Formats: sequence, C-alpha cells, structure tokens
Amino acid sequence: MQFKEIIGQDKVKQQLVQTVKENRVSHAQLFLSPVGSGALPLAIAYAQYINCLDKQQNDSCGICSSCRKYERLIHPDLHFSYPFFASASTKIAVDVLEEWRNMLMQDPYFDMDIWRSKLDAANKQANIPIAECHDIIKKLSYKAFEADTKVLIMWLPEYLDKAGNALLKLIEEPPANTLFILIAQSQDQILTTILSRTQIVKIPKLTSDDVSGYLLSTSGLTEHQAIDYSFLADGNLIEAKALAADIQTDSSGTFTAWLRMGFGNKVPDLVDFTDEAAKWGRENQKNFLKYGVNYLRECCLIISGAEELVKLSPLTLDTAKKLSTHVLTLPMAEAIIGELEKAHYHIERNANPKILFLDVSLQLVKIIKFKTLPTGTQYIYN
Repeated sequence: MQFKEIIGQDKVKQQLVQTVKENRVSHAQLFLSPVGSGALPLAIAYAQYINCLDKQQNDSCGICSSCRKYERLIHPDLHFSYPFFASASTKIAVDVLEEWRNMLMQDPYFDMDIWRSKLDAANKQANIPIAECHDIIKKLSYKAFEADTKVLIMWLPEYLDKAGNALLKLIEEPPANTLFILIAQSQDQILTTILSRTQIVKIPKLTSDDVSGYLLSTSGLTEHQAIDYSFLADGNLIEAKALAADIQTDSSGTFTAWLRMGFGNKVPDLVDFTDEAAKWGRENQKNFLKYGVNYLRECCLIISGAEELVKLSPLTLDTAKKLSTHVLTLPMAEAIIGELEKAHYHIERNANPKILFLDVSLQLVKIIKFKTLPTGTQYIYN
C-alpha cells in the first residue's frame, strides 16, 4: 500500500516520510486516530516505505520486490496482531490471518463491527489474549528474513487488557531493527504501561472535502448528496461509505422543506411528508433525523456568532443563515433537537415510523407556535 492510495492526511504522510529521511523512526509508535480516519492503511504504507528498496521522494516505489509483497500483505517481515474471538481452533491471530488479509485487500477502512462480521463471533468477546502476546514475542525474536526492518502492526491495542504487560520488555527493548506500530482509537483504554513506552502520532479525522471528494469519485452521488453524507459522517469514511450504500436522498433539501412546513403551520403537507418518510426504511429515517440534529447544531453556532466554526456546504450554509437570522432562536433549536433525538432513539427500537414522524411534525409546529414572546420572557414549549 502506498501513501498515494490513502485518502487525505497529507500532513501526516509528510511527517512520516520525513522521519524516514532523517533516520528518526521511533521503534514503538502509537497511531491515535478517530474511527474511519485511515490510521491502519497509513501504518501499512509507512512500513512499506521504510522497507522499500527504491524509495521515491514522497512514497515507496511500488514495484520493487519488497513493495510487491507488501501490496499483497505477504511480506515475511510484516506481522499483524488484532482482536479476535478465541476458540479451540483459533488461539492466536495467525489462525485467522487469511480472513484478515482478505478484508484488508478488499477495503482497508473498517471497524470492529465489520471485522466481527468476517469471523465466527457467536456470543464470544473479542480480545488479544496472552497466547497472542507470547506468539508476538516468539515471532519478533527471529532474525529478519529479507527486510532491513521487521514490522509488527497491532490494530486496537485497547483489547490487550492485562495480557499486554507481557509485551512491555519487548516494546521497551526490542530486537535490533524492529518497529512496533499500534493503531488505537481510545487513549484512555490503553494500558498506561504500554502508553508510556510509545511515541504518539495523532492522526486527525478526515476533512469534509476529503470525504465528499472520495464519495464523488467512487459512489456516483451528486455533489450535493456527497456533501450531505460527508457532513453526516463527520470525518468517518467508514460511516460515509455506509451512508452512500443506502438509498440516496437529499437530506438537506428534505429537512429544510420539512422545517418550512412547520414554520408555515402546513399540517396537510406535514401529513403528506409523514406518509413519505414512513416508506424510507429505518436506516434512512435514522440518517435523516441525525442530519437534522447536526444541521440545527450548526444553526446554533450561527445564532451564537460562531459562523467560522460551521461546516455546512455553501448552498446549505446560505439557507441555514437565513433560517437562523430571521426565524430560528436558540431555545427553539434546542427544543427541536430534543424531539429529533428522541425520535432517533425510538426508530432504533422499531417504533412505528408513520406515527412517530407525525408526532414529531406536530411537536415541530407546537415549538414554532410559541416563538414570538416579549423580550426577556422565557420560551415555553408545553
């Protein structure tokens, strides 16, 4: 995997390349990033660059014998460790290495739920057990087969539990030319003894432009849809791709139209909207409500004078500014957000969508009806 294949993260890529050029590669590094930011493919590309036989200015060559093996994830000096579901036939990570490689080759952007779906999880708890730690010590005690640097990439060290203490001496004093890269999502859940022995590399979430650009080039979405899904995903490419896989809807246009119906007290139109929303399917209904919550939170920023923090697209931002300037108030926005969050909760628990959306629509009218009150009077919603 090469750096050029990884979405966004240009600053981090340059930082990693520079450490190699300046011979400042720390032997134990912790890539800390939000879900869906691309930390795992970054780690693989970094390892490939380190062992590339013909390094280019900003990337590995992609054609040397080392790069070709890295591309297929079969390099003998590249090792992986990850949470799995232990059983009589699965005692260490290598026992499910084929499933791991297939998933990585298919799409390097995944989370624990996707990995679980590839395995026979049943009701078992995923972890990185002591047997896996002993296997890591054994593998890294051998001399490198052909590369200058042996690399172990551990995905989600949060699942190590106390078994991770078995690795402390190896991480602190590894064999020569050995690189540990830990890919984590929650610093608080990592053993402090391991955390203190690693150099932390913080990887930010992807920008909205990175996510929307990817969706435009791969999903056949319109520009407006790609921007909407990027906004919903909030830098999580995994979630953005899941959204794009559902029925494609214009969330911003539909939501603002719904608000207009409520502001206009157009009950017949709201009933028609309810009938239509009931046909969307639960995932699209949840996405719509989530979009509404995020949209109104952006409106709250505009109302509060923090427009520079707003992440809406230019067209959607223009509509949000008009709404926030002439109609919406903070108490109203907070009340509507509360109703949308409750609706999302009930949709997840299989509430009747027709009844639910009708109720939320009527609550919307009720909230808006009390918007005009004397200055200094508190807003009342019941």
